[in-house]
Amino acid sequence: MNHQEMHHLCKDHLYRYVLVTTQDQMQYDGIVENVDDDYLYMAVPVGEMGDSQHLRQDARFYGGYGYTPYYPPYYYGPRRRFQRLILPLAALAAISLLPYY
Repeated sequence: MNHQEMHHLCKDHLYRYVLVTTQDQMQYDGIVENVDDDYLYMAVPVGEMGDSQHLRQDARFYGGYGYTPYYPPYYYGPRRRFQRLILPLAALAAISLLPYY
């Protein structure tokens, strides 16, 4: 699939929950946020083994806001449930819709 076809296919799946496969056979699931001429922007869920695992385990809750001692004390707010993933369109091999419940 060429670059233009992949761009058009990603535009068709904008704001949908998809499974993206790259040419090196890595797979990512998430919501397509944006597509430009060179990149695909996705919101991928942060799971138990995600980047915020230590934040989730060590968070103390005061007044409904999360606080962790590993970050400066001025960091207050809810935990992120999604993180941004940016993939180059040239690296994509396939994109398909996933059902979510």
